[in-house]
Amino acid sequence: MSDVAPATPSVPSDAPREPRVVVVGGGYAGATVARELDAVADVTVVEPKDHFVHAVATLRATVDEAWEAKVFHSYDKLLTRGRVINDTARRVTPTQVQISPVQVLDADYIVLATGTSYPFPAKYIEQHAWVARSRLSRLREALGVTRDVLLVGGGPVGVELAGELLHAFPHLGITIVEREFDILPSPEYLPEFRRALHEQLEAAGVNFILGRQLAYWPSGDVGTLHDFTVHTTDGQRIDAQMWFRCFGNQQESDYLDSAFANVRRGDGRLAVQPTMQVEGFETVFAVGDVTDVPESKRAQAAVAHARVAAANIRSLIAGEKPTATYTAAREQIVLPLGPTGGASQLQQPDGTRVVLGSEETARIKGADLMTGPVEEILGLS
Repeated sequence: MSDVAPATPSVPSDAPREPRVVVVGGGYAGATVARELDAVADVTVVEPKDHFVHAVATLRATVDEAWEAKVFHSYDKLLTRGRVINDTARRVTPTQVQISPVQVLDADYIVLATGTSYPFPAKYIEQHAWVARSRLSRLREALGVTRDVLLVGGGPVGVELAGELLHAFPHLGITIVEREFDILPSPEYLPEFRRALHEQLEAAGVNFILGRQLAYWPSGDVGTLHDFTVHTTDGQRIDAQMWFRCFGNQQESDYLDSAFANVRRGDGRLAVQPTMQVEGFETVFAVGDVTDVPESKRAQAAVAHARVAAANIRSLIAGEKPTATYTAAREQIVLPLGPTGGASQLQQPDGTRVVLGSEETARIKGADLMTGPVEEILGLS
């Protein structure tokens, strides 16, 4: 038997080359657009993390170890033909993605899906799943002996985190400081939605300090156990042993070449057309939280962006005009307080908005935190 491997069939030099799609970012939007284009293009996903993070469930995993397996997922089954490169995009031009001084990916189509950063524990900076899980384990251990927790920010993250903490650690004293005069201060939220959540948290013993700000940041890192004292700007004293910053979405787009200077907003958001094409660039798309679409940053919206972008890239590959469009809908939110509490604000087919209570919220999201759709996106179901 010969030890020589069989020759690889030669490919004619004039054979058509598959269109190359590079997706920068492997979150909800990036994973969706990559999977939908895998059959028609040579797809590469550039993602720093070695795992997909189901951000919708991160606050539950903060207090419950059993949920970690539903937060951290492998990319192994995302693509059948394409590939995921675990690295960081250092520079992106309209036709190239540079991931190291010597490695540059040429692209016929680029999809920018780098999302936002957010303070721990809502999002993680760790590139390796085992490191992030180790940090969560240390946090849960510390929460077991913590007496009082300070949450700075009364938006959706602060409210949801308070609910998760109280469900898992009912001994905790929790204080929420919000500079506006009510929690969930966005004008898009109905008063009865705010009231339902405020009443549930108040009944559970949460202390609200509204219409005030901290005079200075607490000492120590977020999520670490240490005694500290802080004051509000009007002198109110707060004593606690742990704190979390529950605000501060920051768009991740510093990697963009100067060619995109005119479409990158001051806060990092990217101007897009309804087709999800970056303004002024036919073959560059942006999806998810990094866009300037006027809506709150939600996983459901990111997936919808991705499907529009994927449809339009398919059209361009076929030599057709991109016609799929995305229109931001009125604000909808399902906000659980642990697995059994919370409230939701949804829009009915006729356009009217309704507020649902804790039972309906638990049925919609509180019990499983949308793990099924994520497994479908990643090819795990």
